[in-house]
Amino acid sequence: MSSLLLLMSFGLSAKVDFATLIELYKPNIKHGLIFIDKPELMLYFYSAEGELLKEFPVACGQNLGQKTKSGDFKTPEGVFSVQEIVDAKTWGHDFHDGKGFIRHAYGPWFIRLKTGFRGIGIHGTHAPESIGTRATEGCIRLRNEDLEELKPLVEKGLTVIINEDRIPEEAVAEGETLESETTEGEISESETVNNEL
Repeated sequence: MSSLLLLMSFGLSAKVDFATLIELYKPNIKHGLIFIDKPELMLYFYSAEGELLKEFPVACGQNLGQKTKSGDFKTPEGVFSVQEIVDAKTWGHDFHDGKGFIRHAYGPWFIRLKTGFRGIGIHGTHAPESIGTRATEGCIRLRNEDLEELKPLVEKGLTVIINEDRIPEEAVAEGETLESETTEGEISESETVNNEL
C-alpha cells in the first residue's frame, strides 16, 4: 500500500502527526525532519522530539505525480535528505515564460535535496504570489521571510519527506494528461547563474 493511501487511511489530510510519519516512513530523525505535504501545499518542521516547530505554505511542481525525469515539472516524492545549504542571493533564472532572466529568483537560500535529480531543493522566490499554487519546475518554494525563519533549523543530513499527490481517479480512468501546457524548462544547476555584480 502506498504511503499516501496509508496516510488517507489514518484520516490525515493537512497536518500529519509526528508518530504517523515515523511509523510510515521510518526516517532518521536525529536532527528533526521536514514534511512537505504536496496536496495541501504545506511544509512542516518537526523537532527530533516530535514537536511541530514551524509550518509554512509552499508552491511545488506544476504537474501532479511522482517525478520520473528532468523537465517533467513534478516534485519528487519520498524520503530524502538535505545535501547542502547554499547562499542563493545572487542567483537568477530564465523561466522561459517571456520575462527573460530573473535576478534573485531563488530568494536568499537554496536548500539542496539529495533526490537523484539535479537542482531540486527548497528555496525562496521572486514571486511571493505563487505560494500556495502549483507553480514550480519541481522545487519547493517558500516566501523569503519563511525561508529565513526555517534556515537556522536546517542542517546537512536532515530528513525531508515529500508525500504523494492525490491524483483524481476520474483523470486516471479517463486517461487525461496531468501535464501543464507550459514551455518552461527544468531548473538545473547548469542554468542557475551566480551573478556577483
